[in-house]
Amino acid sequence: MLALRRAMSTSVRPPHWKSLAPQIPNFASQKNTLPRLPVPPLAKTLDRLKTSLRPLARSDDEYRTIVRKIDDFGTGVAQVAQKALEQRQQNTVHWLEEWWDDHAYLAYRDPVVVYVSYYYGFEPQPVHLPNTPAARAAAITRSAMLFRQNLHAGKVSPEGTPDNPLCMDTYRWMFDCSRVPGIPVDQSISYAGSDTDLGHIVVIRKNRFWKLKAEVEGNVLGMGELIKQFQHIYDHSTTEYPAVGALTASDRDTWAKDFTLLASVPLNAKHLRTIHSSAFVVSLDDSYPPPENGVNVSRALWHGVIGPNAGQTPSHISRALESRYVDKPVQFVIFDNGVAGLMGEHSVMDGTPTARMCNDTLAWLADPNSDFGLSPTRALQAPEPVPLDFDLSKIPTIQTSITSAKERLHTLASEQALSFVRTKYGKRAIKTCGVGPDGWAQLVIQLAYSRLAALNAPPKGKVTPWPVGAYEAASTRRFFKGRTETIRVVTNEVVDWVRSMEDPTLDKGQRLNLFKKAVTRHGVVAREAGMGEGVDRHMLGLKLSLPASTPLPELYSDPLYIRGSRWTLSTSAIFSRRFKEYGWGAVVPEGFGVAYVTGFDDFLQFTVTSRAEMPNAEFAKEIERAAEDVYQLFAEANSTVGKARL
Repeated sequence: MLALRRAMSTSVRPPHWKSLAPQIPNFASQKNTLPRLPVPPLAKTLDRLKTSLRPLARSDDEYRTIVRKIDDFGTGVAQVAQKALEQRQQNTVHWLEEWWDDHAYLAYRDPVVVYVSYYYGFEPQPVHLPNTPAARAAAITRSAMLFRQNLHAGKVSPEGTPDNPLCMDTYRWMFDCSRVPGIPVDQSISYAGSDTDLGHIVVIRKNRFWKLKAEVEGNVLGMGELIKQFQHIYDHSTTEYPAVGALTASDRDTWAKDFTLLASVPLNAKHLRTIHSSAFVVSLDDSYPPPENGVNVSRALWHGVIGPNAGQTPSHISRALESRYVDKPVQFVIFDNGVAGLMGEHSVMDGTPTARMCNDTLAWLADPNSDFGLSPTRALQAPEPVPLDFDLSKIPTIQTSITSAKERLHTLASEQALSFVRTKYGKRAIKTCGVGPDGWAQLVIQLAYSRLAALNAPPKGKVTPWPVGAYEAASTRRFFKGRTETIRVVTNEVVDWVRSMEDPTLDKGQRLNLFKKAVTRHGVVAREAGMGEGVDRHMLGLKLSLPASTPLPELYSDPLYIRGSRWTLSTSAIFSRRFKEYGWGAVVPEGFGVAYVTGFDDFLQFTVTSRAEMPNAEFAKEIERAAEDVYQLFAEANSTVGKARL
């Protein structure tokens, strides 16, 4: 508990803080059975780097310059860094883990929202369950708490196959934990396995925090009892409370200072521990995003409603995250019209574990034979929810911080744009073409962006000329503690195909052949990344392994090198048949986030995010047009493709 108490201070991060999260019983052996993330051979990584930068070079001279710098690096100081990195790999269970946690996330100072967090939109409440807001919250809570109970009991099955199991280590960071702000770096803290009283969730309604005991004497409350508990919160949260939750979505340095001030009052420190140790947070949002409007639902989940919407939305709502606590890795959001979803914080846990948890949660609810516990039982003496009202009277300046945070949040949310695209065909039609859906979707995005840039590049617009750095996430969970590696999407083959689509001298057969070559090459790069043989993580490791007295090699400051790892296009795919929406924000001001879904038979789905000044809607239209053009390439060459679309 000493380390847990120390974590309430932003000035001290306990050593070996990640070891404080206990192992999941049936996954603990993976430390000994899964391979460690490798350090690739230096020469191979540098060759891959050269290959990846060739299509991004704006002239032959620029490319010759970067090749010289790569060669100088490889024959010089990189040799020392490689040996140090290989030694680190031998002496640690995962050479990248600590560096990646800090450099990619915990030392990142911008707000969690909209830059790090992500969201999933859920399918509607099943017809065999009551359909009030309290029932919606109760259903999701009971199912998620049962998943948590099974996880801690070692009853959640591992992912992957018996021959190729996937690492489940980050599941430790799903429940009973939270990110905690600090300067210059944050941490995540887990209360699982501690002597802290667990089994509760934290509920937020009209900015008021509540502690709800969802597990009593080892038993998860049934829906009937949970409905009563949630309804009590609805009935006793009729006025707005100070928006303490808004503080969590400030930039990390500001939140760290406000956190220290807030926790300086013992009662508030106790409430913060209750929030951090909760299984998860449920935000009862009093807005009404139209369920048929994917854009409105996405924005409501992503950053909260930022102003009056049509329909039933009360005119006073301009909340923009005030009723959230965005440092929690799992936060369910329940709107007053029954729309629901998840908002996730993924500094130490990526989106695939929460996708599996949410999918299993919703699948359990969809089964009418599940044990919902709709009838309240007297066997469990569940206490009434307890309000967690913060004492702000002793720290009057915190109210100024709250007001400033609300203003910044409203501005930040208002500066975002989001579009939603669903194509007229899906996985079924693509498979008749003998092409993988992921490569297909990536080439659609590249073609669309090239056309957008042709019309909106400077001086006409703000879109960076194509080709640009394009990121796709590859999972490295085949290794112990593996997370992700970069798939560098732009290849020579991709560029050749995109240019062919605008070249009137080439026929459709030639374009089709170039498309297949580009998809094949994409598959090779993706497989290398999944095997831990990408470029970006290794280059980070080399940079951090340089001797302390060594100046930064000129390679790392080269304009082409920087451009090659500036993710103007940040893309990734998650699939669950039970998610209607899915997305996150762009990672650079001039860029786009593209969350795509390829698993549905009848459509591909793309969610496009960006800053408001970027041509977001135009990009979405270009994706729609590019998707149709790619389809027509195959449809005209193969009549069975057209039939598969029907």
